Amino acid sequence: MNTHYTYFLIHAAAIAGPLLLSFDRKVHFYKKWKYLFPAMIIPALFFLVWDELFTRMGVWGFNENYITGLKIGSLPVEEVLFFITVPYCCVFVYECVRIYFPKLEQLKVNKSILILMVILFLASGLIHSDKYYTATTFLFNAGFLLLLLIFSKWFSNFNIALFLIAYAICLIPFFIVNGFLTAYPVVQYNDAENMGIRIFSFLPWPMHNIPVEDTFYGMLLILMNVALFEKLRMRLK
Repeated sequence: MNTHYTYFLIHAAAIAGPLLLSFDRKVHFYKKWKYLFPAMIIPALFFLVWDELFTRMGVWGFNENYITGLKIGSLPVEEVLFFITVPYCCVFVYECVRIYFPKLEQLKVNKSILILMVILFLASGLIHSDKYYTATTFLFNAGFLLLLLIFSKWFSNFNIALFLIAYAICLIPFFIVNGFLTAYPVVQYNDAENMGIRIFSFLPWPMHNIPVEDTFYGMLLILMNVALFEKLRMRLK
């Protein structure tokens, strides 16, 4: 196999199941594309700017052996697709959890817990302010959660408890996909800019090389997509 299609094939494998199951008779996810695709725009632009900047700064990079070579700016076209395929898959999981387990929507997270999360993210970002990836990931999470708290009435249709449960489920496929991306490696990290902690370092290939920051990077990406998805659902219904 031509290894230059590795990153592209990982995308294809990841999205194939959710795309086919989007026509499930109970979830009818395809009918919600009108909320989903517009909701993806702002998070994608935010992350693309962040990604482009950090790629130029050498915080991370991409192995030319595993990408097609087509680029937009400094980013492989496959990396641009990341901010479409991953949110699609994770919002699909979120919607399945919401539909199949409707009682979960009744769960509430006390605002004090959200405030505690903001404080912990903020403190972690400031403590590791000398590491670009670590600091920005925690600080951006703190900032967006703070926005959700301040504008809670505007995001009244968003249930953070349901999101956290769905994201915990999303972590299973997320770790598998990310495992392959970091194991080959398709994505290469400058450990001077992260804590150097690998979540599954005790496991064999391909799960042994995922930076702990990736968990919270993914959390912010999906959090933004789900919050905007729910906002558009409420406005456009």
